[in-house]
Amino acid sequence: MRHAKSDWSTSGDDHSRPLNARGMKSAVAMGDWVRQHNWVPEQALCSSATRTRQTLDLLGFDDLQTRFERGLYLAEARDMIGCLQTAQADTVLMVGHNHGIADCAHQLVADWPDHPRFADYPTCATCLISFDIADWSDAAPGLGRCTEFAIPREVIAAAQK
Repeated sequence: MRHAKSDWSTSGDDHSRPLNARGMKSAVAMGDWVRQHNWVPEQALCSSATRTRQTLDLLGFDDLQTRFERGLYLAEARDMIGCLQTAQADTVLMVGHNHGIADCAHQLVADWPDHPRFADYPTCATCLISFDIADWSDAAPGLGRCTEFAIPREVIAAAQK
């Protein structure tokens, strides 16, 4: 998952930039969407940045073992995959930043989903990926299968119908 929309009007460094109101609404919606797909993570690997922490909190997952990783802040895909390979739970959520999180999803799946926004991976875009592996240390590019992909704008619009 890419972090939700951040607030560019605040002062301070990039690492401490918070979410804006739209981002907060998107994170809540995407947490609901993940639960609707019966995919609730047991562990989170999350960038240490404020906006990723806020996104994770607003998803509303209880009893989630979480590792906040400074190394996931603006990380490249190879570093994200390396972090994923250290995961300890069966179902894992990674919350990061673009371009790394998009590249990571692009590399992990064997086939891209038929969604026009998968390529640019907008804020709070979420890809549910299944792996047929014995251990996370076996996770590698091309081994994943995208079971679902969604963006907040579509999820929120569908919920309002």
